[in-house]
Amino acid sequence: MAENTFPVYAVDAIVNFYRTEVLTGQEAKHLTKSDLVPSPKPETVQTLYMRVLHLLYRFRPEYHSMLPLVENIQYPQYHEGMTSILSVYIRMRQFLPSCLVFDFSLNDLLAPKKQKTLTVLSAIMNFIHFRNQRMEVVVEKQAKFRADMDRLQTYVRFNKEAEKKIEILTTIPPEQKAEADELAAALSELHATTVHEYQEVNTKTDCIAEWKTKIAEKTQKLAQDKVEVTNLKEDVTKLKSQIVESPEELKSQMEKMRDNVKSIKLSIEQADEYAVELQSMVQVVSHSEADSQQMYGLLLELEDSMNNTKQHQEENQELTALYEKKLKELKNLCLEEGQLKRALGIKQDKESKQNIRKQKQMEMKDQHVQDVMGQCNQIHHKREEMANRIQEITNETQHLKAKIQSLRDVCSKETMKAQTLFDRVSSSMDELHRQIDMNIVDLNQNLTKMSTNV
Repeated sequence: MAENTFPVYAVDAIVNFYRTEVLTGQEAKHLTKSDLVPSPKPETVQTLYMRVLHLLYRFRPEYHSMLPLVENIQYPQYHEGMTSILSVYIRMRQFLPSCLVFDFSLNDLLAPKKQKTLTVLSAIMNFIHFRNQRMEVVVEKQAKFRADMDRLQTYVRFNKEAEKKIEILTTIPPEQKAEADELAAALSELHATTVHEYQEVNTKTDCIAEWKTKIAEKTQKLAQDKVEVTNLKEDVTKLKSQIVESPEELKSQMEKMRDNVKSIKLSIEQADEYAVELQSMVQVVSHSEADSQQMYGLLLELEDSMNNTKQHQEENQELTALYEKKLKELKNLCLEEGQLKRALGIKQDKESKQNIRKQKQMEMKDQHVQDVMGQCNQIHHKREEMANRIQEITNETQHLKAKIQSLRDVCSKETMKAQTLFDRVSSSMDELHRQIDMNIVDLNQNLTKMSTNV
């Protein structure tokens, strides 16, 4: 005990803890510091250990003083004192290694020492603290599990409602099916016409761009012609100032000038005609632009309707994804439920096996009781024969007859006591087996939970 992995508490702390957590009623009131210090009382220590076993394993103190029915003990009253001590010693030897105490001896019950008793009580106190913490964690996990199950039920209900809504949204009623088909056909036609109009608008915009480039070229040519005309006029004025009296040269120059003027007039007329054609083309283009704007408005409306349909499709996809997710969660929960059912079936099989064992034990007990009753009947017959023989003896045996009668009375009382004791022991054994089964189930659950926590 030199190296402990748990703290050794003070005597006051140990007394307060065992008063509040372990003992009840008058036992808690009568427990004092003097029961443990300076020399612990064996009775107090034994009662503390019994109450600890009752608290942890539901093993009642009166169970320690019971003798097994299978054993044929000649004088059971001689074993009443040591049976409870040995039972407490055996149970504590099984329990204290879980508290990290490995050197518990029988002397710790019969003649306990101060330091050893305080160490063992501190170890049990530490174990009970740990047990209470684990129980709180288990209760929290159970509450979380119940909340998760409630949440799962709500999710399943929401999934069913979402499935119904999806069915309502996806299914078209028969009254509106014809209208829906007409709308779908109209949408397809409108889409085809809009594509054709887009193509025509693109071709017209290309033509307008070409005409604009041509108009720009023609305007540049007109500007160049105007510059040439002004230059020619300047040349004419210069030539007029430099005209010589030679009429032939004058005529030739005049003819050249006239030809140039005619060509310029022709080019101007052609430019005017071309400008008129361009104006008519611009009017046509303006009309086509108005038509294209109308078509653009229709296309915008169609785009809004397509966006709305896309939004509905996205919502539908989200709902389907959520539905698949919830289905996966439901499958996982179904698998967990199947595992729990298998575990429950295994537990039921174990319980049935234990019931069969109990029935066999009860049959063995009944057989043993019948054997004992047969032996008692044989003894009774022998006693009657001996009484008949004693009656035939002379008056000297009257004192012996009185003793025999008293012995008969005592025997009848003992048989009644034995019968009552047998009934009490059988009832207590049944209850003990039931408590042992409950403790085994609780220990299995605690072990599984502690293993999962670890």
